[in-house]
Amino acid sequence: MHSESTTGESTTGVISEAKRASESPVAQFLARAGLTARGVIYILIGWVAVLVALGQSSQEADQRGALELLAGKPYGLVSLWLLGIGFAAYALWRLSEAAFGVTAEPPGAGPRLKSLARAVLYAGFAYLTFDVISGTRHSQTRQQQDMTATAMGNTAGRWLVGIVGLAVVIVGLVLVSEGARRKFMKYLRTWEMSQGTRRVVELLGMVGTIARGLVFALAGVLVISAAVTHKASQSGGIDKALLTLRNQPLGEFLVMLAALGLAVFGIYGLCEARWRKV
Repeated sequence: MHSESTTGESTTGVISEAKRASESPVAQFLARAGLTARGVIYILIGWVAVLVALGQSSQEADQRGALELLAGKPYGLVSLWLLGIGFAAYALWRLSEAAFGVTAEPPGAGPRLKSLARAVLYAGFAYLTFDVISGTRHSQTRQQQDMTATAMGNTAGRWLVGIVGLAVVIVGLVLVSEGARRKFMKYLRTWEMSQGTRRVVELLGMVGTIARGLVFALAGVLVISAAVTHKASQSGGIDKALLTLRNQPLGEFLVMLAALGLAVFGIYGLCEARWRKV
């Protein structure tokens, strides 16, 4: 009995120590570094998309395209290393949220699972960044299409691809809703902002989150379309979604709007790095 009690106290102590570590100044610094990296990558994606819309770039308007554009600039290698470390820091921060709970969210599995998914996603971005640093060249859109084609080799695979596409559409629509309702503001230390700064941050977050959600939703629709038509070439991520927009009436104008919206989300991301509750 005494042994069980000691074991329980030991486990509780380890958890408490881990939670304190997740709230330490170092952990908070990692979170803000990660949020900064996220803001920078969206600004870069928006910039690449603008260049693509104007016909001045052959880069893909996605994460890899943005990173490869940066690699060709002065101090690009240093910037890529900082971004890679930032993405890894972001992944670790989200992982700590998955383990110990999300600030400004009620206790429950939902917010923790979201943080876990984000941790996995940004660990992938960190890997992608270091892959670009190594000089390896791939087409991110082509890789996604190849994976889709492999998955659609049978009926069950096509259903799986369709379900993934539907999930991406739902995520996009949730982002649109959160942007319209300004839900993101509850995560910020608004009491540290002046009234004017708060209005600007609120506008940036609303416009950027809605734009990001619409692009995600369009990417999800393309994945569903690929599953229905059995054409993997119709699937893709942000780059494919923007290219699809460009092929519509007033396509260049629509791509410019989407690109500016993604860049605005990036600018909001830098504000979040400054004022996020972590």
